[in-house]
Amino acid sequence: MTPPHPEDTPNLVFANSRGEILDYDGLELAGAAGSFLRRPEKEELIELPEGSELFVLPGRLPVGFEPGSDEPVLLAEDPYRPGESIQAVAAFMAPAHTAILTAAFTRANGKPPLLPLFAYTAVGWYRDRFWVAAFRSDPDPRQDARNFDLEKIHRRTVRRLKAHAGNRLIQHLGKCCLTYGCPAARNYFLDRWEAPLPSSPVCNASCAGCISLQPSGCCPATQDRIRFVPTPAEIAEIAVPHLQRAKRPVVSFGQGCEGEPLLQGKTLVDAVREIRTRTGRGTINLNTNGSLPAVVEQMAEAGLDSIRVSLNSARPELHHRYYRPQGFDFEDVCHSMAVMKEHGRHVSLNYFILPGFTDDPGEFTAFCDLVDRNRPDLIQLRNLNMDPEYYLQVLCHEPAAPPMGMLTWLRELRRRFPWLRFGYFNPPLR
Repeated sequence: MTPPHPEDTPNLVFANSRGEILDYDGLELAGAAGSFLRRPEKEELIELPEGSELFVLPGRLPVGFEPGSDEPVLLAEDPYRPGESIQAVAAFMAPAHTAILTAAFTRANGKPPLLPLFAYTAVGWYRDRFWVAAFRSDPDPRQDARNFDLEKIHRRTVRRLKAHAGNRLIQHLGKCCLTYGCPAARNYFLDRWEAPLPSSPVCNASCAGCISLQPSGCCPATQDRIRFVPTPAEIAEIAVPHLQRAKRPVVSFGQGCEGEPLLQGKTLVDAVREIRTRTGRGTINLNTNGSLPAVVEQMAEAGLDSIRVSLNSARPELHHRYYRPQGFDFEDVCHSMAVMKEHGRHVSLNYFILPGFTDDPGEFTAFCDLVDRNRPDLIQLRNLNMDPEYYLQVLCHEPAAPPMGMLTWLRELRRRFPWLRFGYFNPPLR
């Protein structure tokens, strides 16, 4: 059985000119927390989770530490083939895992391209295994790779697509499942856990890290945005059977393949009302930017059980720089949370995690104030899917002090708010 943490610091890994990923025992793994580089502690390292991927970072060179030294060292060329070029490597972790440090690198000559919209966790090699600077943030197995039988998924998806050829939303989820491998769409076709209900082709924000729509010339979006607004009947045709037959069932508006669902307020209110007319089982959830509290209230009155509000920062000015909102502000977001609490409903924060920013002392203080004022029930620890250097540039982030460290950050939040839960997924409430 593999121990939970390595006995020693893993070796640095790099990609050679052939695209092969190798380790180098002359340098130890380094991790980044914003502009701060350090060697990860043993308890901050876990084996690379099953279902994770390794990414080569173009135009970026790896940084590590010589054994016994605390001075970062740049690895500028292939140590096994001197003179040949290399590139840094990062891990894109499987769901339910949260980064403690991102990959440590420096830019090579010239201006490298922006990194695609993924998260880039520090990864090294020790005793025939990859190790990452991370922790498991939710024990829920709903998106664990071992639980997906690809042949079964394909068979059941094709069968349902044929049976519901007239439902545009089911057809859209089929593409999400078979083309993009979306775990939520896969679970819908497997009749279990949480099913997605994308509904909005438009948005009222221009998020710097939007994964469904990016301007030409920028980093590409990782999936196609839905192009139509489904009818309440199309939505209910998915939601009602799922809530009736799945174990621990959840259905969620607001997905990575859409804009902002609150902009389709009447459709969603009618859909929630129709769903609740036909079944009282399961949880109806809304993932949202929280921009329209009046619509949130209408949905709560119709039967919405929970809301998950996405948040990159607890500081209004930094929230604005990332979301670039159109027609709403930070107070509207907080008001949406308050509306749900007034109705006795569940509130989660989908808090984007970037080591070096999330655990910055100034951000921590602001986040504690936000939690104290709004009393969310759950913090979902979601790795920021964006080029970390570009993100900090967008926010004009200039740290006044070194970061706390993500494990210290988590321990301190638990100490201050013992009632607050932490996780990764939307919980089933009934």
